Amino acid sequence: MSIFSKEHRDVFLTPLSNNNPVLVQVLGICSALAVTTQLKPALVMGLAVTVITAFSNVIISLLRHTIPNRIRIIVQLVVVAALVTIVSQILKAFVYDVSVELSVYVGLIITNCILMGRLEAFAMMNAPYPSFLDGISNGIGYAYILIIVGAVREFLGRGSLLGYQIIPDSAYAHGYVNNGMMTMPAMALILVGIIIWVHRAYFYKED
Repeated sequence: MSIFSKEHRDVFLTPLSNNNPVLVQVLGICSALAVTTQLKPALVMGLAVTVITAFSNVIISLLRHTIPNRIRIIVQLVVVAALVTIVSQILKAFVYDVSVELSVYVGLIITNCILMGRLEAFAMMNAPYPSFLDGISNGIGYAYILIIVGAVREFLGRGSLLGYQIIPDSAYAHGYVNNGMMTMPAMALILVGIIIWVHRAYFYKED
């Protein structure tokens, strides 16, 4: 089968919209509350989940014929935990400030329902390449929601993006005030709810 076949394109494209893990399956919502007060941690968390989901899918796919059914969940957790540990150490080495801000949430990727769901529902039943595509696309589908929410919350709540001031001082001089509510966890849930509503109203078509 060609690496650019219709089946592979469907595997990659479907989680980005029609079966998005956040918008359609409503999974991974806890991360939206925890790490989206600013764009940078949301971006790093999205990238971390994407990398871990892709490579754990590949590893489990390669091992799927040798894993005893009764311990498959344990094996999946061990693989994910190893990858999370590696990613956590990389973050501490290169973006230490973000790793501190993300705190325990990187470790909690181990129990991310999107990741474990893809291992069980896809990687255990498919070859490595489709599993890689599935992991990448589900990770991206999760990440761009976090990025949108993080960007909106930081821009409206702090007047900045990635730590750089976007709203000019002149706007504040004329009375503009940052929306402090955007820094509260409840606003993340409200924003995710609005994005889900827009997606289902205008883009999502049920089978």
